[in-house]
Amino acid sequence: MKSICVVTGTRAEYGLLRWVIEGIHHSQTLELQLIATGMHLSPEFGLTYRDIEADGFRIDKKVEMLLSSDTSVGVAKSMGLGLLGFADAIADLKPDLLLLLGDRYEIFGAAAAGMVGRIPIAHLHGGETTQGAFDEAIRHSITKMAHLHFVAAEEYRRRVIQLGEDPDRVFMVGGLGIDSIVNLELLDREALESTLDFRFGPKNLLVTFHPVTLEQNTASEQMAELLAVLESLPDTHIVFTMPNADTEGRALFRLIDNFVARHQQRAKAFTSLGQLRYLSTVAQVDAVVGNSSSGLTEVPTFRKATVNIGDRQRGRLMGSSVINCAPESSAILEALQRVYSPSFQHRLSMVENPYGSGGASQKIVDIVERISLDGLLKKRFHDL
Repeated sequence: MKSICVVTGTRAEYGLLRWVIEGIHHSQTLELQLIATGMHLSPEFGLTYRDIEADGFRIDKKVEMLLSSDTSVGVAKSMGLGLLGFADAIADLKPDLLLLLGDRYEIFGAAAAGMVGRIPIAHLHGGETTQGAFDEAIRHSITKMAHLHFVAAEEYRRRVIQLGEDPDRVFMVGGLGIDSIVNLELLDREALESTLDFRFGPKNLLVTFHPVTLEQNTASEQMAELLAVLESLPDTHIVFTMPNADTEGRALFRLIDNFVARHQQRAKAFTSLGQLRYLSTVAQVDAVVGNSSSGLTEVPTFRKATVNIGDRQRGRLMGSSVINCAPESSAILEALQRVYSPSFQHRLSMVENPYGSGGASQKIVDIVERISLDGLLKKRFHDL
């Protein structure tokens, strides 16, 4: 049996990892270990570790690291706390492989502790670029600390190899988010309205907007531009999902709460929808608006529009269902008008998701089951 330790720190990341965790849990040759950290353990962000337990998984370790601060200093201190906590957790669990997804600062601490602890690391969704966020540097740093790589597209596979990784250890499996769309039985409109305690209207939007972490003090200003547009659309009903624990995130919480308080008949905000309600909402709305990666990696599978605002996701692969716009009210309004245009609606019927059609989770589990972990730690830099 190979013990595989999966680390998760956010609701969105767990949604992507859900079926990998399931596959490891039911494997005859793998033993699942699970570490929850970051937003999962925070009352402010919904204590979403309970969602993991509700899915039937045992959490082996909880690493507290999130401070009640969204300043740069607070985030840096959280990273330090995380490194301390992960060092102890990994030393206690002694996994054969550490499995990490993505690019958030919580996961950086886990990768650093695993590297120093001489634990092989498998990294999921490497090779991607997001030019507006410091996630970009974290993602590529984790790639250099990792030994096995599972990427979502051929372009990303080439980029990981460009970073000096052995091509034989880089596996193109597709996007993980599509697996939940395929595997879950989504709620119909009536059931979704009941569980959300919210009624959809003639037009409907799902809004997820996060701070652009490589910009100084722009989060509130950009959110204000978006809310000004939403204010001018009285026939549009809006579901907000709250931002992540990033720098300047709390200011966005306050702006959204104030907007919802003024428009209670047509707007509602959720700290965490959970994967089932989130994807069910995507299926019911006209467009997903904001700057979340989900708008690029998952929403195209529904053949729904994405209005991608600003630079946070700049550099990622995008399908033809994505409309990019500047974080300015005039540009956002123009993008939303385009969403409802007959020509764009016709285009949506032919959209293909550049991140594939599903099956990434099972491919990852299959490869981890069969691959030998012997000799992984000493990496040879692959020169092009």
